[in-house]
Amino acid sequence: MTQLEAARKGEITPAIERVAAREGLAVEKVLEGVAAGKIVIPANHNHRNLDPIGIGAGLRTKVNANLGTSPQFPDPERELHKLRVALAAGADTVMDLSTGGDLDTVRRLILTHSPVPVGTVPIYQAAVEARERHGSIVAMTADELFEVIERQAADGVDFMTVHCGVTMESVERLRRQGRVTDIVSRGGCFVLGWIIHHEEENPLYAQFDRLLDICRRYDVTLSLGDGLRPGALADATDRAQIQELIILGELVDRAREAGVQVMVEGPGHVPLDQVVLNVQLQKSLCRGAPFYVLGPLVTDVAPGYDHIVAAIGGAVAAMAGADFLCYVTPAEHLGLPTAEDVREGVIAARIAAHAADLVKGVPGAREWDLAMSRARKRLDWEEQLRLALDPEKARRLRQERNPEGMRECTMCGEFCAMRLVAGFLGFDTKVRPC
Repeated sequence: MTQLEAARKGEITPAIERVAAREGLAVEKVLEGVAAGKIVIPANHNHRNLDPIGIGAGLRTKVNANLGTSPQFPDPERELHKLRVALAAGADTVMDLSTGGDLDTVRRLILTHSPVPVGTVPIYQAAVEARERHGSIVAMTADELFEVIERQAADGVDFMTVHCGVTMESVERLRRQGRVTDIVSRGGCFVLGWIIHHEEENPLYAQFDRLLDICRRYDVTLSLGDGLRPGALADATDRAQIQELIILGELVDRAREAGVQVMVEGPGHVPLDQVVLNVQLQKSLCRGAPFYVLGPLVTDVAPGYDHIVAAIGGAVAAMAGADFLCYVTPAEHLGLPTAEDVREGVIAARIAAHAADLVKGVPGAREWDLAMSRARKRLDWEEQLRLALDPEKARRLRQERNPEGMRECTMCGEFCAMRLVAGFLGFDTKVRPC
């Protein structure tokens, strides 16, 4: 039985109970959200060491970190190190996007060592194996693709990105639309190539019930991928993107009817004035399904700083109702991220998520900021460092840039406004007014 099926029966599962406790919410509120499909709890029956989290309406905005090997860097130990870094930085989930080395081994290692939900994009592995087996990605068969999906589900993968909305019709609309960057989704590219090569419908769409059957058996949460997401601001919110979203909205209905948990992925490169619109469209067309966004990236011209670009878009998207932010690292558009890139990406996305939670009324968000402000007024450095979103960096900067025992900081020193005002108002008798 899936979390969705249990919730519809009014059954409070251990996962629902755990999510409610973590979020500071009544169990009944989480139960209601899961039953309505507005909250998902990615929790595969076979992911034994999982500590469940919830994604969706009324919950803290979650952050995902992408990991994974490439043909040039196939070392699984490197990815395990990135996993540890991502978890230490506060990632709520991770995705294994490996395309190099022994893909089964990498995935199973990550699952074994990850207490947070693990996601994958099964068509990546299917494409790699098809090229090894047939000499061509597009030569993969539908059965081979579904075999990979079943294998990953059996291993314990909690959520899967599947590009079901790239169909024969949407590919034709893409042709007619004309884009600056066509398709930038790797999975979307593979599906498009398969459709053109075989002159047949996308098997993930044509055999959607087969996909649902696998997900229901293992309680894999479907993450309906945005294969036609814009890869440039010039392509944002065009007909191809919106048609795919309409298709995904219809598939949300079918997934829920089958008892399968489902969320929807979103763009992509989107100018700042279209971010809220994109969230509103998704929430309307997909009946409130949790929205998982990459960025959005609000400018195309900042390689090396795309974690900041994505944090700007992510904060606006989450404020408007997006539920789940996929981090973007400084290496985006440039190369495979290092462990330090992973850390910076997670922190930037967490800042965006928390900024949105402050205005979404998420329990505990404003209290956290208020506690920090009070500690700053008291010049209580230990408390400030404890409360910092990134305590490690905050402590390092404090120690590096201030003499030991200094009450203020070297930015203002004896002219510290916090300390002087306390003296002026009589709150601190040790301060002599200027």
